[in-house]
Amino acid sequence: MERLTGLDAAFLYLETPTHHMHVAMTMVLDPATMPDGYSFEAIKDFIASRTDRIAPFRRRLVSVPLNLHHPVWVEDPHFDIDYHIRRMGAPAPGGRRELGEMAAQIASVPLDRSRPLWAMWVIEGLKQGRIAVVSKVHHCAIDGASGAELMVHLFDLDPKDAVVTGPPPELPSERIPNEVELIGHAITSKVRRTMGLGGLLNETARSVSRVVRARRDPEGLVGAAPLTAPRVPWNGPTSGRRDVGFARVPLATVKDLKTALGCTVNDVVLALCAGTLRRYLAEHDALPEEPLVAVCPVSVRAESDTAGSNKVSALFTSLATQLDDPIERLDAIRTTTRGAKEEHNAVGATMLQDWAEFAGPNVFNLASRLYSGMNLANVHRPVHNLIVSNVPGPPFPLYFAGAEAVAAYPMGPVMEGCGLNITVFSYQESVDIGFMVDKELVPDVWTMAEAVEPALDELVTAAGLARPAPPARTPAKRTKKAGPARARSAS
Repeated sequence: MERLTGLDAAFLYLETPTHHMHVAMTMVLDPATMPDGYSFEAIKDFIASRTDRIAPFRRRLVSVPLNLHHPVWVEDPHFDIDYHIRRMGAPAPGGRRELGEMAAQIASVPLDRSRPLWAMWVIEGLKQGRIAVVSKVHHCAIDGASGAELMVHLFDLDPKDAVVTGPPPELPSERIPNEVELIGHAITSKVRRTMGLGGLLNETARSVSRVVRARRDPEGLVGAAPLTAPRVPWNGPTSGRRDVGFARVPLATVKDLKTALGCTVNDVVLALCAGTLRRYLAEHDALPEEPLVAVCPVSVRAESDTAGSNKVSALFTSLATQLDDPIERLDAIRTTTRGAKEEHNAVGATMLQDWAEFAGPNVFNLASRLYSGMNLANVHRPVHNLIVSNVPGPPFPLYFAGAEAVAAYPMGPVMEGCGLNITVFSYQESVDIGFMVDKELVPDVWTMAEAVEPALDELVTAAGLARPAPPARTPAKRTKKAGPARARSAS
């Protein structure tokens, strides 16, 4: 039995019928490399063979009576792999848009809290004989960094390593604690937690003082501030409907821009997002005179931290979308991001998760549902305009159940009042970009996704670079016929 941290539990309390708090990914796979050819059963057997290594896949929640404290994780005594892994067929012609439509349907359904909080759908019938795996895991179980760590257990460097040679390993068993035990453990935990409140109050006061001093310094660098964002079409109360769009750009071009402009890869990513959104808003006659404000999740995970909990903080930065010149825009983003990092350091990396420990379940749940149910996101200025996450991936090929991963599009959750999340994942020679939106607020997500390429061209031209052609991909050697051939890749 393991109690959720305050930050883990906060992602549970934030969830409402229209605000789903799972993180997702759409992987496009080439089954040609599967040692025994493609079959749905082979993928299911492969995942079952690895489940014993991945705690979030086999644990479920148990709530404390009267919500006296945060829920606890226990090993699910009734774990059923068939419930978590399902298959679907993509509508013709099985391209990116059809795959995005299916991923959106999956993302629109919340996870069942009576079972381990994850699910996977194998999507068959994509172009060129490819398949996809759309996975989702509740944010209370993983963050971006720990989600990347799960890849270590689900991906191999050689397709032959995926061969399952025996029955699934026996999973750990655990007795479900009774109500008396849960209440007793909750009271003990609360007493220990309260003992640290004085020190946290003192540290918070010192942190606020440091930030105020920095903001008063006319020469100091500062980040963007919450509740200063202009209102744009996707800022408003969310519905339960999601939509998904994908984009892909060459990693080499991003690195060339980094070198030419003397900035970081993250600065280029933010500038690319800024150019994309500026173009989208201009086409919709909705570009504000004030800059968009983005929240960028930041991992504060130490080497000793367990993979199953959230260790994350956030930076508020400007996307400088009011500036016409893309280089000036990138310079402004770089300056604001540096200021946001300095303010983040002044506050302290663990301040968010430390205060989250004192979140009262009943109060937090009620506040979340009232805020959502009363459409309060329309009452005040947006806290921020969007979420932008940048997760670095490996520069070498990975194999899932023996199938080569061709593309991996991450899909982070939208927040109440903010119906847009852009998550970026670098893999091999590409940067894969996933757009998760509230469909009622952004009914044309593919228009937004298609603005990525011209936004990149704008940066390349302004930097005086020649954009290289996309790298040619060597066809995978087929070990066994994987299904009917189709025309083109879904990636």
